[in-house]
Amino acid sequence: MTTLKAESTAIISEVRVKEGDAVSQGAVLLVTELMKMQHEIRSQISGLVQAIHVAPSDEVASGTPLITLLPGDVATEISDASDAERSDLSAYDERMALLEDTARQDAVAKRHTQGGRTARENIADLFDKDSFQEYGALAIAAQRTQRPLEDLTNRTQGDGIICGIGTVNGRRVAAMVVDYMVMAGTQGYNHHRKMDRLIDVATRDSLPIVLFAEGGGGRPNDYDVAPLMSAWLNVTSFSRFAAHKGPKIGIAHGFCFAGNAALFGVCDIRIATKKSWIGMGGPAMIEGGGLGKVAANEIGPSDVQVKTGLLDLLLDDEAAATQATKQILELSLAQTPPDPSLERGENLQNIVPTDRKKAYDMRDAVSAIADPESFLEIGQGFGFGAICGFARVKGRAVGVFANNPLHLGGAIDGDASTKGARFLELCDKWRLPMVTLCDTPGFMVGPDIEEAGQVAKVSRLFVAGSRFSQSLVTVILRKGYGLGAMAMAGGGFSRPVYCCAWPTGEVGAMGLEGAVRLGYRDQLSEIADPKARDIEYRRLVDKLYERGSALNAASLLEFDAVIDPKTTRDVIDKALWSDQAANLKVIN
Repeated sequence: MTTLKAESTAIISEVRVKEGDAVSQGAVLLVTELMKMQHEIRSQISGLVQAIHVAPSDEVASGTPLITLLPGDVATEISDASDAERSDLSAYDERMALLEDTARQDAVAKRHTQGGRTARENIADLFDKDSFQEYGALAIAAQRTQRPLEDLTNRTQGDGIICGIGTVNGRRVAAMVVDYMVMAGTQGYNHHRKMDRLIDVATRDSLPIVLFAEGGGGRPNDYDVAPLMSAWLNVTSFSRFAAHKGPKIGIAHGFCFAGNAALFGVCDIRIATKKSWIGMGGPAMIEGGGLGKVAANEIGPSDVQVKTGLLDLLLDDEAAATQATKQILELSLAQTPPDPSLERGENLQNIVPTDRKKAYDMRDAVSAIADPESFLEIGQGFGFGAICGFARVKGRAVGVFANNPLHLGGAIDGDASTKGARFLELCDKWRLPMVTLCDTPGFMVGPDIEEAGQVAKVSRLFVAGSRFSQSLVTVILRKGYGLGAMAMAGGGFSRPVYCCAWPTGEVGAMGLEGAVRLGYRDQLSEIADPKARDIEYRRLVDKLYERGSALNAASLLEFDAVIDPKTTRDVIDKALWSDQAANLKVIN
């Protein structure tokens, strides 16, 4: 016989067997209670209950006999209550099922008909499979005092936003995805609390944040907190998100107004679909301000916003926007080791025409310098004089900032300055080295350009260059004149870790033709014969060109070297490698 004894002081809460019962090993014989916690005492053998030494409510001490068993084979088993269906788990399963798209099939079908995807479809596309961990999934709108709880759980899932962290190509990324199918994407009390929680975690762990923005602004009818918050002006989500130092990538689709537009606007990279309308105020706000009635699709359409400089990328749909986001995350985060196998550059020698007055496409040079298919240009619809984007050179992620000879001959106007300065600031923030490709006659001048605020705008380019703290390499493809060329080199030709020129390069305090007209005005005016004057003018230009040619300028140490165009990738790689290695040595 085997007698089970109490292991500690306890109270007998329940006896589940009687004398003569056949029990199998593991069956619950009785239940004890200690410190308000119940403990099941199970049989260690199979056999018959010989004797029961206690009864419910008995107090027992350690070592007190409880039940005596006679070992033996047992054909019947006492059912275990733990095998029964768990009501708590059933309630959990039902509650979690309400979060899935299958619980809102009509809304999902409408979304698809309108050319959009659901929030959870965007999450599934962005993150590596099964890597997403959600925060605050069970939140509902703060309206319990006015609406039935069942209605809130069925119709305000997550309070209109899905927040969480997962991996994108193996790297941790945070995401905030507005669920437009919940109250038209408006921002409620718990909506903001979820955002704040995720931003805090992302800031602590230095994670990038991807925002899918869609919908309106603050929701005024969150009754649970409305009596305590008359204006909702102490919401911290906007300042926290703006202050987040990690990469912020925003994707706008559909109607994106007020609070959603403000969050989208502070993103480092702003992507929108062609079916997007973005504005600081929606139709209700415009009408409420006495500005008349307008339709939502008349406010900030994407084809307008791409021209204002708000949008860095305008793509067909959310799928394309998500893929671009993945590419940007990879380029902005991954500093892969240089890859010697990615050799190219055989076409670089023929990109700049032999005729120094003939225009060419700078994008051909960028594509040939970058690793195959790696260049991703941003902001093509704004600041046409500047070409900005991300690329890899021999596997190394870099920012590329180049002049555009096809626009104003490469002269830098206000929009190009604004675009270039913002990109320098972005790459500095993301700790990306910069490659600048210079071919500019300088800053654009003239009465009309000054009316557009040229001085203030181009000065920002100097400020951004002076604050840029990452490695910088400047390559002068052809023209490098005046203050514009200095700005392209971060403030001056001595600023880059390496400043070089192709043999087609030419430098000077200002454009050669203008320098001759200004510097030799009196000399030329004394020549009465127009043909003779033109011959003398061309002679003087050629003389200045010879003086400012790359080979002569390098001999006077105006910059570091003249290079064979086909070696450009090697030159950039070596310069960045040596500078970053030196910085690492200093840090260590």
